[in-house]
Amino acid sequence: MLILIGMGLWDETDISCKGLEFARRADEVYIEFYTSKLMGTNLHRIQEFVGRKIEELSRSDLEENCKWIIEKARDKDVAILVPGDPMIATTHSALRLEAEKSGVKVKVIHSASIVNAICGLTGLHNYRFGKSATVSYPYTGKVSKTPVNVIKQNLSVDAHTILFLDLHPKPMTINEAIEILEQADDSILDLFAVGIARAGSEKPIVRCDILRRLKDVDFGEPLHILIVLAKTLHFMEFECLRQFASAPKELEKLVA
Repeated sequence: MLILIGMGLWDETDISCKGLEFARRADEVYIEFYTSKLMGTNLHRIQEFVGRKIEELSRSDLEENCKWIIEKARDKDVAILVPGDPMIATTHSALRLEAEKSGVKVKVIHSASIVNAICGLTGLHNYRFGKSATVSYPYTGKVSKTPVNVIKQNLSVDAHTILFLDLHPKPMTINEAIEILEQADDSILDLFAVGIARAGSEKPIVRCDILRRLKDVDFGEPLHILIVLAKTLHFMEFECLRQFASAPKELEKLVA
């Protein structure tokens, strides 16, 4: 059986009791830090906490060369520890699909993800979110306009936009992300957004302002994530952002 276990947001103690139990009982245990990272810990601490030797998987192990994992799981209980929730990234959905199509049973043990943490940290309503996108480094020298296009699509239906930030070759900061978005289309700089740093830690940072001003905020160490707000806000969303994210009073003009 292939067992996908969510590790939660920050460190090794965020794993659920059920997830920990399955990890300790599995025949083999692996972990991946390609789709996300646990910034509050490291592999050595995780191994000590779980009490098992844990091998790190690469991107190719999860994607184009995943068949060897699936074949192992045909005869053994193989656990893969995943930062956040194991079914948020399409990488893991594809792995699960491939395994089940091959006749290998898959068990998923969910955990907290950045998606639900956003609502908890900001007070934004979960039903107000539209399509998400990733702000990537311009590897080829050309800035992708996809995140800006997604923001505009969501604005057209009055929805918030979650922007995941690239992790490779290093975790992108909110400041870097806004600079990249500016290169794609500087007209978005006057949109209101929320920046979140180190969700799940003891001292996360949550700030709301227009993108132009957020670009100059020191959010500290990663991981960071950025949410561009919809055209309008529910009055409770506004109150929460004022209280939880130090939003400026001028945000009130979005309340409908």
